[in-house]
Amino acid sequence: MRPLYHADKPMDSCLKKIITSTATIILILVLLPAIVAAIEKADLVIVDKSKAKLYLKKSGLTIKEYKVAFGANPEGHKQRKGDERTPEGVYILDYKNDDSEFYKGIHISYPNKADIHRARERNVNPGGAIMIHGQRNGLDWLTSVVQRYNWTDGCIAVTNHEMDEIWDAIDVGTPIIIHP
Repeated sequence: MRPLYHADKPMDSCLKKIITSTATIILILVLLPAIVAAIEKADLVIVDKSKAKLYLKKSGLTIKEYKVAFGANPEGHKQRKGDERTPEGVYILDYKNDDSEFYKGIHISYPNKADIHRARERNVNPGGAIMIHGQRNGLDWLTSVVQRYNWTDGCIAVTNHEMDEIWDAIDVGTPIIIHP
């Protein structure tokens, strides 16, 4: 029986290709975590309610955009708890929740001082718990239908896959501007 490789005989070209391909695959697998870790971080999030879009920005340039769903009553600034409106204005993405009823969520710092003041003047609760989030746990199979409608209680909803991308691209403390 002849050995596959012998020092004084050249390797079969097919075997060379197999070894080269295997080495390439191993190199890719070794480098993959570094490639994934190099995901570009956004320094600003812009939401345009009129276009139902969320934009991840870096140094003024859009690095990614997403179609989003809002509350069932999306027009106008959030006034009170239960109005199903998404707030408008400048806020901070102040914490992440990976144990959410809606896959994952990134909290928006609503209500701010001005929101609380307006609510007090009207003698109403301003509401809170406004998030960018994925789909309701266990119902992500409905995403293609649900995301065609405004269905949240005032949050900003994306698909679970998109939520993973946004989660990786945003650090706590990133500002968010929500336009009408």
